[in-house]
Amino acid sequence: MASSIKITLRNKQNKDGLFPIAIRITKNRKSTFIYTGHYIDKKHWDSKKANVKKSHPNSVRLNNLIASKLAEAHKTLIDLQANDNVISSKQIKNQIASPINNKSFNEVAKEYIEELKTNNKLTRMTSDQVRINHVIEFSKSNDLQFREIDEDFLRRFMSFLKAKKSNSQRSVVNALVVIRTLYNRAIKMGVIERKFYPFGRDKIKIKYPETEKIGLSVSEVEALETLDNLTPQEQHTLNIWLFSFYLAGMRVADVLKIRWSDIYDDRLHYRMNKNEKVLSLKLPKKLFPILKSYEHDKQNSHDFIFPEMKKANLKNPQDVLAKTKTATKKFNKYLERLAKKAKISKKLTMHIARHTFGNISGDTIPIQTLQRLYRHSSITTTINYQANFIHKDFDEALDKVVNFGK
Repeated sequence: MASSIKITLRNKQNKDGLFPIAIRITKNRKSTFIYTGHYIDKKHWDSKKANVKKSHPNSVRLNNLIASKLAEAHKTLIDLQANDNVISSKQIKNQIASPINNKSFNEVAKEYIEELKTNNKLTRMTSDQVRINHVIEFSKSNDLQFREIDEDFLRRFMSFLKAKKSNSQRSVVNALVVIRTLYNRAIKMGVIERKFYPFGRDKIKIKYPETEKIGLSVSEVEALETLDNLTPQEQHTLNIWLFSFYLAGMRVADVLKIRWSDIYDDRLHYRMNKNEKVLSLKLPKKLFPILKSYEHDKQNSHDFIFPEMKKANLKNPQDVLAKTKTATKKFNKYLERLAKKAKISKKLTMHIARHTFGNISGDTIPIQTLQRLYRHSSITTTINYQANFIHKDFDEALDKVVNFGK
């Protein structure tokens, strides 16, 4: 039976909701796949033409790449058929994958970073680029091969991060996660065989260290709410923090992008920046005075509520990210002052608003409801997160023993 080679978009999406472009090899009705290393949204894929639609910002480049890889694959198949030594689709894949995917760690990493940039995953792009740079610096090679990344390499790399880069254990784990991600991509692309995979049982295990998440108590939040005689900068920072807290610890990047048009029927309707989930939240009464204090600066119904994004180049995601980072840094500086004025000894940052909501909610709100409020994709994530703030059982057990069961 004749063999066929086609480009296809696989149905299994990655954690970003994107789908892999792959070469499908079929022989005797059995198919196998070679992954190109590129992922796109389904809406950008033309299944009839088997190419990327013009709606994708890099459609021309991706289609040229697809055409090139398809041509190379067909050439290799013709050579194999001429020698009459092809038995299965897997054998065809092994022969085709070698010339197409003879890529170094650096090349796979570059494609990965470019993909994050194309899909506006700029926060992750920035942090992962730093981690990749550390790998390249440690290896002292611009042509690092995946075969070189074995258990010994990873152990020495972990020591390098701790000794030379002063990385915390969590930062070390984050770096390993990036390497694992790239290694898995390389396996799918046929760059490296799975038998060389350095992670897993009896190899390098990736486990996040336990971290203590500390939120404010009710009395501490009330102390912030009743602060007076604040400077305009301090008052604005407090408004942003309370706005975040009142809406279940909404991330600052989302808070700053809220427009007046997102609020109607006493509800906030918005799309979360991190995972693009749409949510509708009832506005707590405590929020209305905060909103009222910004109405004087309202230009039109589509204007941003808060000033930080008013001068941002919204067509440039990197500018939006830069302004968000600058604003967050500024807020955290003023939150230190506010904590002192409110006589709060705990560290107070924008992210603590989220921990505070978790701490005060404790085990009083159904976990399914919290999952929606936190905008978590998995309920397991919510359970693990909320476990940081539920101490009732431990407290009661301790009291029972210490007080001899009384």
